[in-house]
Amino acid sequence: MDYETHIISTAEKLGVIRPRDVNAPRTVLSELVRKGVIERTGWGLYRRTQSEPSEHHSLVEISASVPHAIVSLLSALQFHGIGTQSPYQVWITIDVRARKPRLKYPPIRVMRASGIALNAGIDSHQIEGRQVAIYSIEKTIADCFKYRNKIGLDVALEALKEAWFCKRLNMDTLWEYSKICRVTNVIRPYVEAIQI
Repeated sequence: MDYETHIISTAEKLGVIRPRDVNAPRTVLSELVRKGVIERTGWGLYRRTQSEPSEHHSLVEISASVPHAIVSLLSALQFHGIGTQSPYQVWITIDVRARKPRLKYPPIRVMRASGIALNAGIDSHQIEGRQVAIYSIEKTIADCFKYRNKIGLDVALEALKEAWFCKRLNMDTLWEYSKICRVTNVIRPYVEAIQI
């Protein structure tokens, strides 16, 4: 088996690869790093040297390192282009029973959820060839109100207003997720105020 060709084609397809993605000995990966064909971007993460990372490259690295994580809150707002937040950490949500990921880079902020609150509103986006799980706009806004004490009510209000005025918000879907997140009574007065 020609490991080098397999690794290069997989790296081009997935953007960021892990050793288990290519099922090749680590010595082959080390040799390709030494040759300059691929580069190590993090613990157990590699990418093609010639590939240009996108603005959402940190989300791809998180998806490769923590496949069960869902991009959420401030990072989801930034991905969707809503609000002015530019978080230095990647905000992710994982199951309450899952072990906390130990990553040195990129820095992460871990939130926990379970059941329908964890699994509702997940969209899959292809970034640099890899599928990344990111909460939808409506689920993200509902989560912002749920975690308003952690991110600030002003951030949640800004996201709600901008999504509404840019016509990117489906109100029925927002109500559905606000019920799941148990913030219907919190969100109602703000929704009524922007709809006037």
